[in-house]
Amino acid sequence: MAQTVSKLKNEEFEITVHRFTANNLIKTETDTLAVEEPLEIRLGFSENNKQSHKAVSITMRTPGDDFQLAAGFLFTEGILQSKNQIADIKHCGKFPAQHNTVRIDLQENTEINFKRLERNFYTTSSCGVCGKTSLEALATGAKAIRRKDFPQVSAETIYQLPEKLRQAQTVFDKTGGLHAAALFETNGSLIDLREDVGRHNAVDKLVGARFLADKLPLDDKVLFLSGRASFELLQKAVMAQIPIVCAVSAPSSLAVAAAKNFSVTLLGFVRDGRFNIYSGIERLIVQSSRFKVHSQ
Repeated sequence: MAQTVSKLKNEEFEITVHRFTANNLIKTETDTLAVEEPLEIRLGFSENNKQSHKAVSITMRTPGDDFQLAAGFLFTEGILQSKNQIADIKHCGKFPAQHNTVRIDLQENTEINFKRLERNFYTTSSCGVCGKTSLEALATGAKAIRRKDFPQVSAETIYQLPEKLRQAQTVFDKTGGLHAAALFETNGSLIDLREDVGRHNAVDKLVGARFLADKLPLDDKVLFLSGRASFELLQKAVMAQIPIVCAVSAPSSLAVAAAKNFSVTLLGFVRDGRFNIYSGIERLIVQSSRFKVHSQ
């Protein structure tokens, strides 16, 4: 039997599937999938008194919040420092297929580090920007979190974040196939959330929204990740000056090294009423001994 596919909206597809049950019965039902499509990010700039444009990244993403994704990527990669450097953001082309390209035109006096752009040309939804193997990638434009003792958050607040994240993941509830990045106040109040097939895209969308709203740095906020904490996600947090990063799953060794090097509080395995502290315990308000300290 042929499968039928219909697009619901940017983030979701409906598809007919055949489900095998435990007693070997086959049921024909409708399933909802997360959309994954490529996005090309292009820069428009002035060069030798002429307007030029250049592709700087291709990423597999879930459509939606494309302008925030593009701006967030350029900021967290150290290419842009202020929204005032942007003259215009637009999708290229009038047809839906051409909406998979976003062009950011820069102000005439904006200088671009093309060497940084070269290493960022290709990204994927699974690993992010490829080829970063050391903390040297953070050296350009990244600064350590300014105050090691600020802000502080209670362990009881941390325990509540996974459930608050899940309750806000509307597309995940339908598809089960998206990562999420959420920004919280230290009292546990949810500020904003973005979902995407790519972990790094979700963070770029989240940071990009604050960047375009001129609400950076985020030096009194908490970043919560629905999956693991990779080096690249720590890089993006550092660029946005986020002092506390929490992840449902494990961090990588390089993520821990980045957290220690840039004074970020990093928590992993934040679920089921527990978490591990990998860096920055001084930002935790502890009123009980029911959590595990992994390393300092």
